[in-house]
Amino acid sequence: MTTSSPIVVLDSGLGGLTVVRALRAALPGEDILYFGDTARLPYGSKTAATVMTFVYQIISYLLVYEPKHVVIACNTATALALNAVRPMFPRLSISGVIGPGAKAAVAAAGAKRVPVIGVIATEATVRSRAYVRAICHRRNHARLLLRPTPLLVPLIEEGRSDSDPVLLLALEQYLAPFREKGIDVLVLGCTHYPILRNVIGQILGPQVKVIDSAEQCAQDVARRLAAKRLVHHTMPTGKEGIGGLKTFVTDDPARFRRLAPRFLGTDLETPTWVSPDELYDPRPAVSVHLSVPA
Repeated sequence: MTTSSPIVVLDSGLGGLTVVRALRAALPGEDILYFGDTARLPYGSKTAATVMTFVYQIISYLLVYEPKHVVIACNTATALALNAVRPMFPRLSISGVIGPGAKAAVAAAGAKRVPVIGVIATEATVRSRAYVRAICHRRNHARLLLRPTPLLVPLIEEGRSDSDPVLLLALEQYLAPFREKGIDVLVLGCTHYPILRNVIGQILGPQVKVIDSAEQCAQDVARRLAAKRLVHHTMPTGKEGIGGLKTFVTDDPARFRRLAPRFLGTDLETPTWVSPDELYDPRPAVSVHLSVPA
């Protein structure tokens, strides 16, 4: 791999495009390959073994592009698969979103003796307790409140705006316990949620610091590439600029293209369709070991 090798970003659907958006701001010269597993979403209701298999298949499919780094831009996949797939690709740099988000949450809590840190995420991410381990690994004294918010991803994937009454009702009910407990920090533990950051901040009030896991993930990738001297600063023409973006999906490319601008902030070309059958791998199941994601 070289500085001009691409960064791979993978997710169950559209949410990981918030990471792509943050990466393009932090590393504008990089070429990015994005894979949205739209035929098999949501990941949040699936088992660890299933999610690990999906992530393994996607990375294997994209190895032909010789990526210099892979971002698992999905909190559920980070929680359930990151530590399992890393040994399967020992020569490949792979990171996720939970570690950077937890680090930022601890920093945002400041010097308060026992801060109250909340996390909203999918059912699988909450059940994995990955955020609990990642935050406690960095700070012993903190109260943690985690709540699954299973309706948010489907509502966002439907294309509902943050002024939609159904979405607002769901947010009000999900966030009420955090408001009652007087939390200091809220981690958006799903890469779909940053597009709701403003309305979430309005519901909780200005005293609550809201952590965008997508933004923190991008900053983490920038540090990793800089440490390895793999940052690509210029375009092939020799001019500073925005690198290329190629997208892949496993279902309904037209719908993905229509909804993508809300997450990415700009239009994109129609994604390449990849049949899930092309991802199938007959390897025997691999046992999954859960620990603190980096």
